[in-house]
Amino acid sequence: MSQTAMPLAAGAPGRRGPGEGGPGAASPRPTAPPRPETAARARGCGFPADMSGLGAAAGPGWQRDSGGLSVLDEEPLAAAPVDFLQELPSCQSARRRRGGTQERRPALLGTAGSRGAVVRELQQERAELPERPARELPLSIAEKRKLRGSQQADTEHLSRWKKWRRTSSKSWQKALSEVKGLSSYLVLWQRDIHSIEGKFGTGIQSYFSFLRFLVLLNFIIFILMFSFVTLPFIVSKYGIFNSTIAYISPKNIEDNCTVYEPSGNKGLVYFYTYLKDLFSGTGFLEVTSLFYGYYTIDVVWISIMRYNLPLAYLLATFAYLTLSFLWILKRSVKGFMQNLVHDADPFQSYCNKVFAGWDFCITDPNAAWLKHRSLQYELQTDLQEEKLKQKIAERTTKEKLRIYSLRIFINIIVIAILSGCFYSIYRVTVFSQENSNDTDNENSLANLLVQYLPSMVITLANFISPLIFSFLIRFEDYTPAFEIRLTLMRCVFVRLANIGVLLFSLWSQISNCSTDKCKPCGYNYKLYPCWESDVGQEMYKLMIFDFAVILAVPLFVDFPRKLLVTHCSCKLIQWFGQQEFGVSDNVLEIIYGQTICWIGTFFSPLLPAIATIKYFIIFYVKKVILIHTRKPEARSLRASNSNFFFLAVLLIGLILAFVPLAVSIAHIPSSKACGPFRNFNTSWEVVPDTILEFPTFLQQILFGMASEAFAVPFFMVICIIMFYFIALARAHKRVVEQLREQLVLESRDKMFLIRKIAEAQR
Repeated sequence: MSQTAMPLAAGAPGRRGPGEGGPGAASPRPTAPPRPETAARARGCGFPADMSGLGAAAGPGWQRDSGGLSVLDEEPLAAAPVDFLQELPSCQSARRRRGGTQERRPALLGTAGSRGAVVRELQQERAELPERPARELPLSIAEKRKLRGSQQADTEHLSRWKKWRRTSSKSWQKALSEVKGLSSYLVLWQRDIHSIEGKFGTGIQSYFSFLRFLVLLNFIIFILMFSFVTLPFIVSKYGIFNSTIAYISPKNIEDNCTVYEPSGNKGLVYFYTYLKDLFSGTGFLEVTSLFYGYYTIDVVWISIMRYNLPLAYLLATFAYLTLSFLWILKRSVKGFMQNLVHDADPFQSYCNKVFAGWDFCITDPNAAWLKHRSLQYELQTDLQEEKLKQKIAERTTKEKLRIYSLRIFINIIVIAILSGCFYSIYRVTVFSQENSNDTDNENSLANLLVQYLPSMVITLANFISPLIFSFLIRFEDYTPAFEIRLTLMRCVFVRLANIGVLLFSLWSQISNCSTDKCKPCGYNYKLYPCWESDVGQEMYKLMIFDFAVILAVPLFVDFPRKLLVTHCSCKLIQWFGQQEFGVSDNVLEIIYGQTICWIGTFFSPLLPAIATIKYFIIFYVKKVILIHTRKPEARSLRASNSNFFFLAVLLIGLILAFVPLAVSIAHIPSSKACGPFRNFNTSWEVVPDTILEFPTFLQQILFGMASEAFAVPFFMVICIIMFYFIALARAHKRVVEQLREQLVLESRDKMFLIRKIAEAQR
């Protein structure tokens, strides 16, 4: 920036001295340093003592070097026009914040000392720049070429060791970038997801990315359970690597508790019996490695190494839950930060929609038209929300009483619907468990329907309840955005609570001791000799039925509806139109299945393999129905908001899965006739039993960590750390607010300076 562009920096407008950069000027005229009170006033507005934002831009002591940096030369700076800077809006705002025109104490920053510090800092910054590649620097092409030439010239003067280090570092970075580029081709469904993103936007693309995440998660869980549970059993069973199996006879257990005769098929078996067993998990499947009851061993000896299978089974369960939690948490952090940015300020949200709301990944014209409609809907929704907020502020006491009474009444209806669903699931589960083993109907279709009654009722409740909730929410007079959130949270609660009610019904049957059925063993051993396998079969049936429904809906609903809309001109059919591809509904659908997988993996170790295959097929099914039978929904979700919402609901499902697993492991007595924990009262007892085999000092350390003397201080330290991060978050929030205010003030300063420059040039 030339000095002539800022006449205000040199004194009176329109005047230029002989030493102020005129054509005939030989060198800048040395000036005296600013007075202390002048420096204090400048620093009180946020400017250094010897320069300002204006003087720094136009002062003669600033030059641009070859690296693109503005540095100070050794010549003194001209005095800053402090009185002029007092008129800046940012300076006036800072003085008002301090409660008056009180000036700060002048700091001892002489011109030479301050300029020297700035020079040293900028030179240090300049020395660090060549370490970065030139393409990463915010410089023009010409400046980058100069910088590259200076770097090559500097390289000639380096020692051989430094030259080798620099060359090897560049080669390593180049190899890493090439490997990273090649690895992108190995990402699952990358081209398909990019194609979906280009045709339908990032909102729908986020659903398919979420589906890919679940496929990878379930595959890793399957590898974990297979490697530490199933593979050692198979290796020892067939004597591979000189391995053997050691059985430990149960102690102090009645003989009735150890009787377990799986309903395996014997003799001549009809083909439809195999199909029934395949869908119900009974028969030949019950005696395979798919279910808990198959792993009835205590110790595996592989050569001379002792492998504690019960401990490995329990630790693998904790490992896949911990892995899922950490992975979900890692993915949700980024979405949470983006969600905070988008929802921090209504005005900022409006600016994001207007200036940054368009999805540049869209290449399809129909998708572009839908995106136009989506943005229009979002702006209309924002206006409706503002109008509704104004209406809420103007409500009278009578209107508030009417609205609150109506909401209470609707919530009572919602609770009644939920109670009806829960009671129906409970009664159907009890009926199914009592009648599914009826010998008269053992090979009939009726027996299979009785076994699938809980799955059918749960699926029906998951389908009907959201429709009722969507109808009732219209009368509660909420804002459109809150209507969507509340409806989704109710749907999430219904889907996940139904699984909890099913497990509660099973536990009530397993622990039913009203007629001394479970006195010898601690559980109802007559109806459930291996209750863990029975729970695994229920989870297996839920997953199979959910998969069958997902495949049946496109085949029997979506394709016929598409044909009718395309080839029939009836007004009623055209009014119904094509089915929309609801991202939220589809996500809740697969989260429901993933929660079943998390719960069922303990009772059926190979269930994650079934879930992986299931989600792999669902990806292509959903892709086909999206392209050929359905249309994107008009009220699409922003990708950042939807990703965070998906992961938050998935985290809720994981927490819900942890609760029944914790109760099954620590509270309910383990089966005495099957499974790796048949010699323990509960599954958790394998942990203290293993600790007792450790050396004495290690036992004392572990038991001390489990005592109250360690738990209370540990809890206090965690609370202190939590309060520290809360305080840090509040401080960051205040800094963000100050930075936003500073951005506004900077824009006002620019307008003020432009106006003054225009006045000075007249």
